[in-house]
Amino acid sequence: MRIGNTIYLDHQATTPVDARVFAAMAPYFGESFGNPHSVDHGIGWQAARAVEDAAAGVAGLIGADADEIVFTSGATEANNLALLGLGRRETGGKRRRILVSAVEHKCVLAVSRILHEQLGYRIESLPVDAAGRVDATALEATLADDVLAVSIMAVNNEIGTIQDIAALSQVVRRSGALLHCDSAQAPCAIDLRKFWQFTDLLSLSGHKMYGPQGIGALFIRRDLQDGIEPLVYGGGQQRELRSGTVPVALCVGMGAAAALLDTRKAEEERALLRRRRDLFVRKLMNLSWPVFLNGPEGAQRHPGNANMRFEGFEAHDILSTLQPRLAASTGSACTSGIPEPSHVLRAIGLSAREAEASIRFSLGRSTTDEDIDDAVRLIDEALSRLAQSDLVRSA
Repeated sequence: MRIGNTIYLDHQATTPVDARVFAAMAPYFGESFGNPHSVDHGIGWQAARAVEDAAAGVAGLIGADADEIVFTSGATEANNLALLGLGRRETGGKRRRILVSAVEHKCVLAVSRILHEQLGYRIESLPVDAAGRVDATALEATLADDVLAVSIMAVNNEIGTIQDIAALSQVVRRSGALLHCDSAQAPCAIDLRKFWQFTDLLSLSGHKMYGPQGIGALFIRRDLQDGIEPLVYGGGQQRELRSGTVPVALCVGMGAAAALLDTRKAEEERALLRRRRDLFVRKLMNLSWPVFLNGPEGAQRHPGNANMRFEGFEAHDILSTLQPRLAASTGSACTSGIPEPSHVLRAIGLSAREAEASIRFSLGRSTTDEDIDDAVRLIDEALSRLAQSDLVRSA
């Protein structure tokens, strides 16, 4: 995919809105603009039906029911509602431990700190192997009847690791704890239709699945909903779990995006994406530079994810040299303006230097073979320029 003259390989950061999704949303910015919570007239009823249909579409993606879906502003809010909502409601109980995998999204790690600092929960990190996987046996050894919840993401946002949520769920359920699953990256990577059986709380994001930005959803198992304390109070919308007027157009867009992924064609798209990703990885590793793949191989990772390590180089230097011709991301994060090596890459055993030499390339539906060829050529040229400049500086 190209945006102007830029090859876009950052689909795990955000995806473009699918044209079919945009078409489904369009009427709700114009003639069908009603407030879905206006219960006294037909325009409000029409908007409410659109939101209900959208919830059904999102629910269908994971095999759940519409009344188990709560729309949020995104996966970050969904993760906050899941863990803070659960933790605040259960503060008086005996279950005072929460287990979180070492490779979770930053927002889950941040919420975990709040649960510890403000509510006194004991937060424990679940280690992962070199591929980023949580070991079921190690998890079982850590669980006890004082664990309230376990949070393990379905598909990692940096190295693309696909966790065996079905197996991990069995272990968690035997302990009586609840399983929260950040699944923001999962819809484009795996079939989620049975996930309602494995999880108690599951977070999704519209803009990671070719829907609009600014909308997400939290699946809350029906019998668990009374055990979640809201983060937002007001008019009691969405079964009093998240007050505020829901954005109809965005909900419709997320529902439409979910429906497109709940088809056989979606699996064909994943297979094609995996083939192109593997081609991209092979071409990079066949360059004359020391290039390595971080994380799992083949079908064990997100079909569009290629987290590559360029030994002897700095990822930021490579990306700067590539501008504006190629868009990708580093695995690093900035906290309070202080650059830090990726916690995910450190968790799988990479050194700080190795983490800082790593770039996440993420392909998408519209990535072509030509995009791959041109991207590899541009990367090769960028490495050559950087190597030459290093020689000049050291001369």
